[in-house]
Amino acid sequence: MKLIILDRDGVINHDSDDYIKTPAEWIPIDGSIEAIARLYNSGWTVAVATNQSGLARGYYDSATLDAMHDKLRALLAEHHAKIGFIAYCPHGPEDDCQCRKPKAGLLEQISQHYQQPLTGAWFVGDSLRDLQAAMSVQAVPVLVKTGKGAQTAQQQLPEGTLVFQNLAEAVESLLKNTQ
Repeated sequence: MKLIILDRDGVINHDSDDYIKTPAEWIPIDGSIEAIARLYNSGWTVAVATNQSGLARGYYDSATLDAMHDKLRALLAEHHAKIGFIAYCPHGPEDDCQCRKPKAGLLEQISQHYQQPLTGAWFVGDSLRDLQAAMSVQAVPVLVKTGKGAQTAQQQLPEGTLVFQNLAEAVESLLKNTQ
C-alpha cells in the first residue's frame, strides 16, 4: 500500500486563528482537492492526522466536525476520489493526551488502522508539530508553505524536511519520483 498522511487545517483547507467551526468555514485551499484526487487516482491511500482542540474548547461538536469531513469527502467524490482514515485529536493543549501532535498518537492510530509501519511515508503539514510527529514515527517530514507553513519555514526544521509551496506541488513531486 502506498500511504501518505496529511494534516488538515492549513494543508487541505484554509486555516484560521479563530478556528474552523462550521462546514461553511471549511474552505479548501486552491488545488488541494485536485491534488488529493491525483494521489487517489494514482493508487495512493490518503489519510489525515489533525489536532482539533476546538472540540475541547467547545467551539463545535463532533457532529459538526463530521459534517466538515463529509464536505471534504463530497468534494473528493466529484473527482472520483476518496480520503481514507481520518485520525483527530479532540483534546486541548493542556490535556496532556498522547494523540495531540507533536506526539505520535494520531500517526500510530493510522499505522494500526492500515496495519502498516509509517517508516518512509510522507506526512505533509504546515507546522513544526506536524514535522516533529512525522519524525517520531520515522515518516518523511514534508512542509507546505500554506496555512502556517511560511512562518514554520523560518524555523529550524527537522533534518530531511522536504519543503513545497503547497499540497499540489508536493503531490507533483511525489508522483514524479515514485512512478
